[in-house]
Amino acid sequence: MSAATLPTDTLDFTHDATLRAWLASANTLETDFPIQNLPLGMFRRAGSQENFRPGVAIGDQIVDLLAACDAGALPLAVAVSLAGCAHGELNAFMAQGRAARVALRHALSHSLREGSDHQAALQPALVAQAEAEYAVPCRIGDYTDFYTGIHHATTVGKLFRPDNPLLPNYKWVPIGYHGRASSIGVSGQQFVRPRGQTKGPNDDVPVLHPTQRLDYELELGVFVGQGNALGDPIPMAQAEDHAFGLVLLNDWSARDFQAWEYQPLGPFLAKNFASTISPWIVTMEALAPFRAPFMREAGDPSPLPYLDSDSNRQQGGLDIGLEVLIQTQAMRAAGLPPERLSQSSYRDAYWTVAQMITHHTVNGCNLQAGDLLGSGTQSGKKPEQAGSLLELSAGGKIPLTLANGETRTFVQDGDSIILRAHCQRSGFRSIGFGDCQGQVLEAKA
Repeated sequence: MSAATLPTDTLDFTHDATLRAWLASANTLETDFPIQNLPLGMFRRAGSQENFRPGVAIGDQIVDLLAACDAGALPLAVAVSLAGCAHGELNAFMAQGRAARVALRHALSHSLREGSDHQAALQPALVAQAEAEYAVPCRIGDYTDFYTGIHHATTVGKLFRPDNPLLPNYKWVPIGYHGRASSIGVSGQQFVRPRGQTKGPNDDVPVLHPTQRLDYELELGVFVGQGNALGDPIPMAQAEDHAFGLVLLNDWSARDFQAWEYQPLGPFLAKNFASTISPWIVTMEALAPFRAPFMREAGDPSPLPYLDSDSNRQQGGLDIGLEVLIQTQAMRAAGLPPERLSQSSYRDAYWTVAQMITHHTVNGCNLQAGDLLGSGTQSGKKPEQAGSLLELSAGGKIPLTLANGETRTFVQDGDSIILRAHCQRSGFRSIGFGDCQGQVLEAKA
């Protein structure tokens, strides 16, 4: 979809590609956080005992939103909308819906642009990102992981069901399961290798031991903004009004546990030990220039009417480029940078953000501000575009050889996995999500 065909009601002055900030680092081509992005998160000065505070990323800095309010650099109505966020979570702001989010975006765009009268007031409210540490940006009450990556579902299905890789319901219903919210951590998360049960084909009884098939999953996470009342489904026409924004999500998986335990009720210990998200929520408004048509392969069934709308067909997709990198312990010791493992695109998702939200609530389920929806692993059509090691190594049968000579079939102790995402379109400023990095440590005795 070109800039000329994007719906004009989704775009405004904040998306102007010529807009420049008075902060020089926000104007460089390589930054994830130009003035056109303005993602939200929770931070504090590294090593301090301060409460986590709401902030917005701009260039290599963070705008401390509470300090900006105190300095009078934001309109009173915007300052009031941020009340309640001083307690280390964005939920109160998220629950106010799109209008509050847009008002904050507009105010910051005016205050941060070149020539703004608010530069002197905002300057003391800046904190360098290199000097900050981050928290999960909101209280996540519930976490639901979907399975919208059809290429991942097909490839993994072939490993277990070569003649019938996709189950009959896949193209009709957005499949999902309820995950564990308490073990979700922010980028920089470290976790010990989990222990659980496995049973090999020649074993008489299962055994308990650390996973030997630890994997990453390249996903996007959708944070819910305004919720809905119990019993009131959210229709497609309103679904995206309930989406606050997106983060990167690494839904770590123990594939050997999963194979033994997932029947009949689905994932359990294979998934609940850790999930890592990027610290900055890229809002739906920042993503407006990167809309894409929602399209399916010829011959695929059309969604049921409750999962269909003109708007979703025209612009329900999002053109987000994704990549996975690895930095092993040996690479760090040798001073080597992370190495890319794969690239893919969220355009290949089989179900959209709106469809996930609508289906989640069609039975009357009530979503709440801060709930997290995972997209499922996002892989491309080609084998090298896989979003997990399970796919890249053909189920562990074909080791990957890294540039330093190391090989991997699954994640080893000391490995760091980094997820990145970028949006690019002619006529608009490119934006990014920042790194989502997690590291596995040796299992506890």
